[in-house]
Amino acid sequence: MNGKIVRGIAGFYYVHVKDAGIFECKAKGIFRNNNIKPLVGDNASLEILDREKKLGNITKILPRKNSIIRPAVANIDQAAVIIAASYPKPDLNLLDRFLLMMRMQEIPAAVCFNKTDAVDTEELLQLTGHYRDSGCTVYMTSTVTDEGIAELKEGLEGKTTVLAGPSGVGKSSVINRLFPEAKMAVGDISSKIKRGRHTTRHSELLSLGNSTYVMDTPGFTSLMLMSSEKEELKQYYPEFEPYAGRCRFLGCSHINEPGCAVKAAVEDNIISQSRYSNYKQFYEETSHLKKY
Repeated sequence: MNGKIVRGIAGFYYVHVKDAGIFECKAKGIFRNNNIKPLVGDNASLEILDREKKLGNITKILPRKNSIIRPAVANIDQAAVIIAASYPKPDLNLLDRFLLMMRMQEIPAAVCFNKTDAVDTEELLQLTGHYRDSGCTVYMTSTVTDEGIAELKEGLEGKTTVLAGPSGVGKSSVINRLFPEAKMAVGDISSKIKRGRHTTRHSELLSLGNSTYVMDTPGFTSLMLMSSEKEELKQYYPEFEPYAGRCRFLGCSHINEPGCAVKAAVEDNIISQSRYSNYKQFYEETSHLKKY
């Protein structure tokens, strides 16, 4: 029997098996011996110990499509971050940091600007315009008017999605609006371990039916950039690509060099000033990281 690990805590792994529910499992010693740690999102083979009590052992981790470190998860199809368009004021630096980390790990990303009902059209267009050419999908939603909910749901269905967002942006309301009929896997798990009040401390996959899983990730208040060469950062900005070959110098970093086509595009408001300012900050941070 195969299933997907939806949560791991204190040496126990909770595996969602289609049409059978959640099984509480231990990982066999062979994983420790081979230095393999099961991750949330892993597809696994199970040995059933008690079908009625839903107990088993994980005997094999099936091949991973991908894996990321923060949050520790495997087999992700995409990452989506929910940001309030109104209040709390959108932190575009944090958003750009998240998008950069996903691109560095080759995970497709999406941005969902929520609470659009509380922002005028001009302000919303300016906000979403920053990400027009960023290589990510942009959704605009409101749980008050249901604007954009159907489009976002279509973008999640049949995929495993890492869903992130700072406090107060309406992430839980969006999930509830998207899948009001869903049987959340976390409910089954909490009844087993009696830790429902601690659910935000651990990453977990919510099973939403039709092979749709959403990972609700805690701790989205600060993100440290992954170690990288500062010269590589520009390749993670799709909006730079049309201009890169027009710079005066080969290998232009788009920071201090004269005759830089990217900086000219920023001055002409073709490339987002906000995105470019954050790029410069990340460049300096990466320069510092390289020293240690």
